[in-house]
Amino acid sequence: MKINILGGGPAGLYAAYLLKRQDPGATVNVYEQNDAHTTFGFGVVFSDQALEFLRASDEETLDAITAGIENWRDIELRIHGERIRIDGVGFTAIARLKLLDILREKALSVGAVLNHQRIIEDIKDIDDADLVIGADGVNSLVRRTFEEQFGTSVDYFQNHFAWFGATRPFDYLTQTFKRVPQGAFNAHHYRYTPTMSTFLVEVDAATFKRNDLARLNEEETRQYCEEIFSDELDGASLVANKSHWRQFPKISSSRWSTGKYVIVGDALRTAHFSIGSGTRLALEDVQALAKAVAQYPGDVSGALAGFEAERRPIVEKIVSAANKSAEWYDDFAQHMTLPAWDFAMSYISRSGRIDLDRLRANSPVFTSNYDNWRAAHS
Repeated sequence: MKINILGGGPAGLYAAYLLKRQDPGATVNVYEQNDAHTTFGFGVVFSDQALEFLRASDEETLDAITAGIENWRDIELRIHGERIRIDGVGFTAIARLKLLDILREKALSVGAVLNHQRIIEDIKDIDDADLVIGADGVNSLVRRTFEEQFGTSVDYFQNHFAWFGATRPFDYLTQTFKRVPQGAFNAHHYRYTPTMSTFLVEVDAATFKRNDLARLNEEETRQYCEEIFSDELDGASLVANKSHWRQFPKISSSRWSTGKYVIVGDALRTAHFSIGSGTRLALEDVQALAKAVAQYPGDVSGALAGFEAERRPIVEKIVSAANKSAEWYDDFAQHMTLPAWDFAMSYISRSGRIDLDRLRANSPVFTSNYDNWRAAHS
């Protein structure tokens, strides 16, 4: 069997590893436009249990990833001059380049062929395979080539964001919401090494338009955001890497495959960064795909149908929560009119996945402090 994979990010590399590992006689090629040491972004964040799906079938990869992670048990909200801690919401983070290095080594160890700095502009260039996997992200060539067959829908959320690194660590996954003369801003910041953090700056649509932020180039955007969040950075600098203002795309596909072509990860559908599930979903996609290929030997059509049937209900539940979370962020400036503790409760319940009973069980300190605040202000 010959398998061609477009995209050398986490999904593409992990797919290459799993498919070649389970079928050593297969020919597995990965085509990636960047070199082996170039990536977009800084740290990758996972919820506390997000990598547990690896334990049963791939504990070796799990151990390699978790050996290099930063972890914490609390979220800190900074709003109206207060710092509110939400306990029991664990997250882990790893440098994106380190994650790619781990997955690249795994793919090479089983004999997958990695073709870097290969820009594929026509799907015909990788058409000579029994199975073609589009793991090529939000601008997927595979998806765009067969957009009608996949039933693709692309929309955008209203807010703009820019992704930076910061030359300092933060103790928790921190959300800083602030209103300054320029307007309403939010920063998602968390460490991914002992000395570096991801620092994603988000701005509501009205503030973006009023300040004409679209006119700024990358360096001007970096300086602008560094000034807005100078107190939080506390002398540290922002680091740019393709850090342009952009809107988060809302991509969905009514069908996941057509013929021998299948799409996974962000090529298939997006999950807003505010729930920290994008990379997890991509890795789980290819794990399910590899399992289906093994269950239907020599039957690509059956494997792709089985993959979608098993995986779709799980994905739709997570994406629905991600979209609700993204909609909350689109209105974050309006939510900031709430008192700090009411804002915090609105924030933690934004996706609809955590009811009050579950919140009391998971975050007893936060809910107790919230109840005390409500009692004092009723």
